[in-house]
Order: sequence, then structure tokens, then C-alpha cells
Amino acid sequence: VQLQASGGGLVQPGGSLRLSCALSGFTLNDYAIGWFRQVPGKEREGVSTIGSLKSDTYYADSVKGRFTISRDNAKKMVYLEMNSLNADDTAVYYCAATFDPIFRQATIKGDPKIYRYWGQGTLVTVSS
Repeated sequence: VQLQASGGGLVQPGGSLRLSCALSGFTLNDYAIGWFRQVPGKEREGVSTIGSLKSDTYYADSVKGRFTISRDNAKKMVYLEMNSLNADDTAVYYCAATFDPIFRQATIKGDPKIYRYWGQGTLVTVSS
């Protein structure tokens, strides 16, 4: 099982970025995928997650209305569209996967502890 995050970079406040997570080694339909972020000295936090049922999504309060998660099972890709970025969004972003039944039963779908497989991070820097 492999996950590869990409799409990070430097963006000005108010700008947009789209992160991509490429998955291989498993059938994407069976898994929920999440985006997480971490800054030095802080715990990793759930940003947005999506189950095999594309309508089953979770967003952290801090990104609701600004970020949109989507998945393309045929291409084995998951995306995070990020708009109206601000300095607080600066972090290393990770994508991760968990078996979908675990996701469906989870009380907190953005809890990093329920995700078993992790990719390397991609750095997002929001700065003028």
C-alpha cells in the first residue's frame, strides 16, 4: 500500500492550491482517505476525509467552506481543493488511508489514529 501526496507549494494569502494523493497497491473502493496536516510542535490534525461513499465526508471546522475533498476511484486519486488560504493553513499535509468499515464506525472521522497507511507529506506555505 502506497500513498503519494503532491501539489504543495508557496501561495499568497487568499490564494488556492490543489493537493493530490496518488494511491497504489490496494483497491481504493475499499478505503476511506483523509488529508491531515502538521506544524512543528503541534499534533497532526485531520483536515478532511472521505469514505468510499463519496457523500461521507468530514471537514475540520477551520476549513469548512474553503476546502473540498474529492476522489476518483478509477484513477486511484484523491484531491483536496484549498481556497481562501491563510497563514494558519501553512503546514505539511499528508494523505492517509483506512479500511472503509473502520471509517464508517469511527466517532471522529478525522482522527489520525484510525488511519493505518500514510504517505509522505507535501509542504504548503501561505505567505506574502
